[in-house]
Amino acid sequence: MKKDITITAKLRHTRGKNEARRLRVQGLTPAVVYGAGNESVAVAVSPKEVTKILRSSTGQNTIFNLAVEEATTPVMIVDWQTDPIKENILHVDLKRIDLTKRIAVKIPIHTTGEPKGVKIQGGLLEAITREIEIECLADDIPDHFTVDVTELMIGQNLRASDVPMTGSMKLLSSPESVVAHVVALRAEEVAPAAEAAATPAAAAEPEVIKKGKKEEEAPVEEKKKK
Repeated sequence: MKKDITITAKLRHTRGKNEARRLRVQGLTPAVVYGAGNESVAVAVSPKEVTKILRSSTGQNTIFNLAVEEATTPVMIVDWQTDPIKENILHVDLKRIDLTKRIAVKIPIHTTGEPKGVKIQGGLLEAITREIEIECLADDIPDHFTVDVTELMIGQNLRASDVPMTGSMKLLSSPESVVAHVVALRAEEVAPAAEAAATPAAAAEPEVIKKGKKEEEAPVEEKKKK
């Protein structure tokens, strides 16, 4: 979704590890801007501003303005690298967005309601697909999709084709992909008869052992008497 956010970027005239280290010391992160039929441009951006966008409700699907010198271009974050220990952003890939053309994006799916198959039949709701891919204009990108699972009974499901598409949205994921379904809980198989049969056998075992010992010890006692 297009947001009224503008991040200022600084042009980079050199590349390489040494340049990247110098930028990070200055509190900046190396980035590359490409797409929309133009050449790629090396820039540096604020990692704090990038992190703020990634942690917003629209996350990676956020379209914002990138100001480079006197030019401002709508862009999206398509990839980024983070330090595995410090978790700070090391590099960012930004893609220019043509607001008049459709783009492919992945949208999270949320469920709402308590399924009848859970409430009445004692089943279990399972979320199978957490996101679906759609194609639409930049202004039509939703934060997320919400599907109502209230009417689902055991054995029933909702598929990607059941997610309502509005405006310029077009489903790219398989229509048959299961989003959520209700399944029966597996009852634990208990065999009380078998357990009851096993208990006397276990209790009888020491008696057999004792009898065996007496039979073995009897001849020894007779020898002592002699």
